[in-house]
Amino acid sequence: MKVRTRYAPSPTGRMHVGNLRTALYEYLIAKHEDGDFILRIEDTDQERLVEGAVDIIYRTMEKTGLIHDEGPDKDKGFGPYVQSERMATGVYLEYAKQLVEKGEAYYCFCDKERLESLRSVVSEDGGDAKEIVKYDKHCLYLSKEEIEANLAAGKPYVIRQNTPMEGTTTFTDAIYGSITVENAELDDMILIKSDGFPTYNFANVIDDHLMNITHVVRGNEYLSSTPKYTRLYQAFGWEEPVYIHCPLITNEEHKKLSKRSGHSSFEDLLEQGFVTEAIVNFIALLGWSPEGNEEIFSLEELVKAFDYTHISKSPAVFDMNKLRWMNSEYIKKMDNERYYAEAMPYIEKAVTRDCDRKAIADLVKTRIETYCDIAGLVDFFEELPEYDVEMFTHKKMKTNSENSLQVLQDVLPRFEVLEDYSVAAIEKLLMDYIAEKEIKNGQGLWPVRTAVSGKQMTPGGAYEIMSILGKEESLRRIRIAIEKLSASIAG
Repeated sequence: MKVRTRYAPSPTGRMHVGNLRTALYEYLIAKHEDGDFILRIEDTDQERLVEGAVDIIYRTMEKTGLIHDEGPDKDKGFGPYVQSERMATGVYLEYAKQLVEKGEAYYCFCDKERLESLRSVVSEDGGDAKEIVKYDKHCLYLSKEEIEANLAAGKPYVIRQNTPMEGTTTFTDAIYGSITVENAELDDMILIKSDGFPTYNFANVIDDHLMNITHVVRGNEYLSSTPKYTRLYQAFGWEEPVYIHCPLITNEEHKKLSKRSGHSSFEDLLEQGFVTEAIVNFIALLGWSPEGNEEIFSLEELVKAFDYTHISKSPAVFDMNKLRWMNSEYIKKMDNERYYAEAMPYIEKAVTRDCDRKAIADLVKTRIETYCDIAGLVDFFEELPEYDVEMFTHKKMKTNSENSLQVLQDVLPRFEVLEDYSVAAIEKLLMDYIAEKEIKNGQGLWPVRTAVSGKQMTPGGAYEIMSILGKEESLRRIRIAIEKLSASIAG
């Protein structure tokens, strides 16, 4: 049988890292086996829908390279691929009624007040109290006449799954193996809601079957609901797909990655200056390990290497330091045309004065981990920061205020008559001066770099900085340094 996987997001906002991992794993499983990857929009929860969220899904999938073979825009005969459109065909209600006829489901007419009365509070192992609602099968025992009368009167209803109160249900997961649960622990979940929409769980089963889905990837928080899926497949006499439950993604404090973390969605990470390929690469490793020690993978390489049996049961830690390192590797290897296009908005925002911004981009390419690092590295090109003359004193360079002042006073007139402010010309001037004065390179270069940058650490040295600043601004900054040093020594 041809492998067919699906990514079935709900359009409720930005794509969470966990959802993107699900989409990625579904894509990799399908493509590793030359199968089909399907996009299906699950919009049955009408209250949670967010305007524009469907566009976010398409945009994210396209940007990450997770191109679907079938979907709302690519109907290959298994549509509709949007659940609300499929609902309009009556298919979910039709299958729910089949279960009612088989005794595997039943109409429930209980109102909100009666359901509220079923609430109970439990405490597990002395831990925090948890409020639960378990339906007591009251409507299962209604007579056929009562049911028909309620339906004829238009009384609101839901359709519930009829779960046995005795026995067990067993299912197999590719990662967690065989799992058996007591039926008494399962609730009679709702299949069709009072608004006529199917619940997420029921629609999943129907759609997966009708679309010939062979493998289902989801977070391990859905392990507890899988027995209900199993019972539905058994009730219909359908073959279950291969279940692949992924480990929880946590932050560095080992708590579930929250939307409040600031980096829980794909778009959050893009806004924080991360590269799409690095994000995809990093997310692939959140719970999955390749056979070797390699960590940098293109999407094509991931397709070849991905084996879902290597997914771990242990929680995956979202290590921001590792993502930053990985991102820096992608930036270093990026071709310059793309790098300039992506880095330039950050540089233009930080440096508005007229200068060679491509030269600035070249200086920081190997020094940044994310594009957002650029501003802090290049802000001195925009404006000379306030700095302390103590910066001119450097033990390793053997500089102090006195000899730094002397260097700046010596080179200023030479720079004043220099016409060519290229890196090569500036380097030659300074190296000729150092050779003439028979001083160490650091003794000649440290004072100049400090004067023109006002910073202790900079991307690039005195030559590159002065070339980018240009003659007028470089001279202005050197004169400011001479005044600062003169005043300090005199005082």
